[in-house]
This record gives sequence, C-alpha cells and structure tokens, in this order.
Amino acid sequence: MRTLRPHDLAREHGISTQAVRNYERDGFLPPAERTASGYRVYTEAHAAALRAFLALIPAYGHATAGQLMNAVNRGEIDQVLKIIDRGHAQLLRDRETLAAVRTAVDHLTSETAPAESPDPEPRTVGELAHQLQVTPATLRNWEDAGILTPARDPMTGYRIFQASDVRDAELAHLLRRGGYPLDRISTVVHQIRTAGGTDTLARALTDWQRKLTERGLAMLHSATQLSHCLDLHDPDR
Repeated sequence: MRTLRPHDLAREHGISTQAVRNYERDGFLPPAERTASGYRVYTEAHAAALRAFLALIPAYGHATAGQLMNAVNRGEIDQVLKIIDRGHAQLLRDRETLAAVRTAVDHLTSETAPAESPDPEPRTVGELAHQLQVTPATLRNWEDAGILTPARDPMTGYRIFQASDVRDAELAHLLRRGGYPLDRISTVVHQIRTAGGTDTLARALTDWQRKLTERGLAMLHSATQLSHCLDLHDPDR
C-alpha cells in the first residue's frame, strides 16, 4: 500500500501537519505506524479517514464528527450508524418544526386565517423541556430573555406553557441551533406574536431553510466519504 507523509495529508486540505497529528492523537485517524527513526507513516486508509472527518464536520458538527471517527477506528459500526441515525432524525425534526413555524406565521399574518383547533393540554416546564430535549434551566433562560412568557398556575405558582408558548419554544429551539443569539430570537418571536413587520422573521426562516439544505447535502457527501473509509478500515465488512 502506498505510504504518505503527514505533509501529504495536510496539503490536500490546506491544513497544518500539526493538525493532522492532533487528529490522530484524538482518535479521528487510525494510529500511524512509525519508522525506525520515529517518523509517522500514513496510508490511504489515513487519507480516507481524514477526508471523512472533514466532510462530517459541516454535516454533524465537530464534536459529533469526532465521535463518529472514534467509533469507526474502534470498529464499532453499530455505534457509527446510531450516531448517523440520530443526526438524520434531528434534521427531519428541524424540517418539520420549520414547516410548523411557517404555518403558524401564515395563520398569524392572514386576515382570513381559519379557525384553529382547540389548544392541546398545557405543559409544565419539565414536560416541555422533555419534548424539546433541553433542560428546564434552558427554558427559564429563554423566559428571562423575553422569548417565552408562560402563565403561572394561581394555586402553585408553577409555569404553565400553552400552545402559543410551545410554538415560541419550538421556534427558539430551531433558531438557537442555527446559531442565533437570544436577543435576536426574542425579536423574531415577538414579531410572530404581534404578526407585524415580518421581514426579519422571513429572512430568519429563509436563512435557516438554507442551512438545513446545506446540512442535508453535507450529510450526503459525508456518507460517501465515510463509506469509503469503512471499506478501507474493514475490507471484509
């Protein structure tokens, strides 16, 4: 098998040789063999692993890409597939949430909006946090930022999240994952509540739609690179 130097791998991606060594140290690349004088010897399997890792970052994020490559190099194929499944499930949930937010905005901005179905049962802070897979403290932070305005149970003083609060929380969760700061999310949510001046809201939703499309395409590209990496890692797979 053709051997490669750290410089060869680094040059292909415009990164430093130290970055290549760091990726190996962190388990993103398979361990390299050494020459008698201590120099690393890489192969096409290392080059494929590096291509896969760098392709996975825009698809799943740096941390998840690292988890995937560590699982690959440990031979934990089921764990690799589980992580990928989780990423695709999150992308689908984001798409569904975006569609729901667009529908909510259409209803709020339409002068002839159809009558809505009765509100579902109100949720507690714990129930809503579980639904969104965030912590109750996160919801309280969003409340402090003006994103959420739940009512309080007059008897217990506990927060009560109605259907509109759930919608606002879903939108906040969506935009938070898109990298939006809390103050901007607060502005967007306020515009939904008031149903006025929707230019900022439209731009935010269009921008997030673009990010979802880019992430989906990145997942497709990374799947090709990862499959090739797995073939080299375990030819008998």
